[in-house]
Amino acid sequence: MKFLPKVCPMIGKNVMCMAAAALLWSLGGCASSRHVPKGILLLDNAVIVADTVADGARPSQYGSYLRQQPNHKMLWALKFRLGLYNLSGADSTKWWNKMWRRLGEAPTVYDPALTAQSVAQMRKALMNKGYLSAEVEVDSMVNVKKRKIDLRYILHPGPRHRISKFTVDIPDTAIRSIVMADSMHFAVRVGDPLDRALITAQREAVTARLRNHGYHNFVKENISFTADTTESSREAALTMTVHPPYPIINEGDTIRREHQKYTIRNVVYITDYDPVRYRNPESMPGADMVRYDDLRIFYGAHRYLRPEVLAENCFLRPGDTFSDRSVERTYKALSRLEILKFINIRFNDIPTPEPGTDMLDVYILLTPGKSQNISLELEGTNSEGDLGVAAGATYEHTNIGKGSETLTAKVRGAYESLSGNLEGLLQDRYMEYSTDLSLRVPKFQFPLLSSQFKRQINATTGVEVSANYQERPEYTRIIASAGWNYRWTERLTRNRHTLTPIDINYVYLPGRTNDFLSQIAPDNPLLRYSYEDHFIMRLGYSFYHSNKRTDTPWQRAAQSDIYTIRVNAETAGNALYAYSRLTDPQRDVESNPYKIFGINYAQYIKVDGDFGYLKVLNPRNSLAYRVGVGVGYPYGNSGILPFEKRFYGGGANGVRGWDVRTLGPGSYPGTNSVSDFIHQCGDIRLDLSAEYRAKLFWVVELGLFVDAGNIWTIRDYPSQPGGEFRFDTFYKQIAAAYGAGLRLDFSFFLLRFDLGMKAHNPVLGAEPWPLIHPDWRRDSSFHFSIGYPF
Repeated sequence: MKFLPKVCPMIGKNVMCMAAAALLWSLGGCASSRHVPKGILLLDNAVIVADTVADGARPSQYGSYLRQQPNHKMLWALKFRLGLYNLSGADSTKWWNKMWRRLGEAPTVYDPALTAQSVAQMRKALMNKGYLSAEVEVDSMVNVKKRKIDLRYILHPGPRHRISKFTVDIPDTAIRSIVMADSMHFAVRVGDPLDRALITAQREAVTARLRNHGYHNFVKENISFTADTTESSREAALTMTVHPPYPIINEGDTIRREHQKYTIRNVVYITDYDPVRYRNPESMPGADMVRYDDLRIFYGAHRYLRPEVLAENCFLRPGDTFSDRSVERTYKALSRLEILKFINIRFNDIPTPEPGTDMLDVYILLTPGKSQNISLELEGTNSEGDLGVAAGATYEHTNIGKGSETLTAKVRGAYESLSGNLEGLLQDRYMEYSTDLSLRVPKFQFPLLSSQFKRQINATTGVEVSANYQERPEYTRIIASAGWNYRWTERLTRNRHTLTPIDINYVYLPGRTNDFLSQIAPDNPLLRYSYEDHFIMRLGYSFYHSNKRTDTPWQRAAQSDIYTIRVNAETAGNALYAYSRLTDPQRDVESNPYKIFGINYAQYIKVDGDFGYLKVLNPRNSLAYRVGVGVGYPYGNSGILPFEKRFYGGGANGVRGWDVRTLGPGSYPGTNSVSDFIHQCGDIRLDLSAEYRAKLFWVVELGLFVDAGNIWTIRDYPSQPGGEFRFDTFYKQIAAAYGAGLRLDFSFFLLRFDLGMKAHNPVLGAEPWPLIHPDWRRDSSFHFSIGYPF
């Protein structure tokens, strides 16, 4: 690699050159084994194949059992991090060499012992899948000159054992009746393979069922499985046994104690628990004790939560049979109370002389956090000599009504003086005042709903009100909004819902210069709309679902296929239109729309959604896909969607070969200027993306992407020629782009830098295939954003 210094003389100063050098080095025939000691081999490749591909014996399922993995590859071929490591010299004490070694990855030195362990682990995994006679063979190929070795693991699964008979051995008749009542949902069935995963699922399901029926001390170790197999047969007779807790020897006789079913005796809240001073909750004094709904509540110096709030969020009650599900629901309900810093639930066993009557005392230990917070901000501006100042304050109270209601209040004011010729203008200053007020209540607040429904859904109610007053030289504008919404999450946070029964947006311009609209938008109704009075009263619903594991770090790391679904739907103006029709049924709304407070109100329906899929190839490489569609339709009192409700194309989260709001609609020949962005919006959107992601070194990631899509109008608007959606032409108007990007993943946030290039341009009069005839200035677009695009 003596040519590298000639290729890159400024390797220490030029980042791109460093990356190119690392790639060239990693592609070198002998460079990858540069730091491998003589007489030792570099593990260059390790692949897994199978002589028979069958369910449970697919090679892709066994990569995690390799005890020694080759160096990570980028784009399935380039060992980028190894190339960085090999840029270092032999002297590991020099800072230059330390830097390259820290950014890179040391070569994987072949270890025969680890190969033997890999064989053993894969054979054991095959046996756990029911391939009891499985064997694993290793084929190696050594390149002596380059000091490399390739390993090929060959799986010989053989025939698979299947369950021919499944019996249950439960001496305890009470437990047997509970378990067998759920037999229709057993994970293990006759005909299934003798798969350890199925057996584990069966054990966990039986344990969960019994713990939900009062057996507080039952653990999965009380369940065992025995498989009876013969050498000549591939069938297995499986027996599930539920053992007593432990045997007691008494004068030579073995007495087997039965599992105990527990009933809750007392439920005690301790609202000011100090885990440092009082390890035993029974020894902690309470300044104030209250009985409420068969609960005992011990308060400290202050009753910071009302008794009814604690009762509503508790699903454990005296006299109830113990249930793990009730414990989980109580944890989840209490965790929504933002005033609480720590929550812990403990149980004390209360033995009784009579068998089967054991009791539990439940202690719910709460530790409050800070309830109030104030933050201030101050800023100054200097715009070409015109000085300005702005100040804001935010106040938050997380327990305003002693029910963990969160009140947030924000106020902000800004002022900037103006100089120069101000003739014909309304004001000689910029001035803005704004206030925002929101209240979140950890309860589904609605007058006609039963208390039982409110406890079941565990929703949070939100009310938000905001007002903004603006004075500009050309106009005075008031923007106001008010909304009421519910948010709730289903078990394990897989589904999230947001229901907005009402959301109102109001824009009013009490004053403006006579020629203001004709100056900013002489022939643009969309831009004029932004500076005209308008009123939107909408109803909306949002749904989010993901299969991403959230329970344990191991399960999250082991998940290779992750998908997300997001759907939004909203409609506006229907109630107002129905009332208007009743009071004035003869009006021609096309020429004279209905008004409220003297303002035309919007009427439309809009639905959009996205589906994202992430395929994790290995811990450092993944593929991501996205499909997004959306449709908005104005009707009744509106001939066009409100500007803020329309879709736009391009940008960091769209087709990245175009700047934001410079693509579409359809083949509309936009000017790509800021003044034209108002035309480049539509009522229909389509987004398609595929992206390869690779972790390079430190926090740096690489992204290679292909995007396609566009937006369209639902009607033929004169100001947007070529923008109407037509089934016979829309596919010709789908824009395409390709590109690459660097990402900095700091765990809690990700910075993204993407460079996109146009591949297919549907704009009238433009080069249709820039992929074939690229022009850097014409076809490139750079994007900076936070977070992945999908």
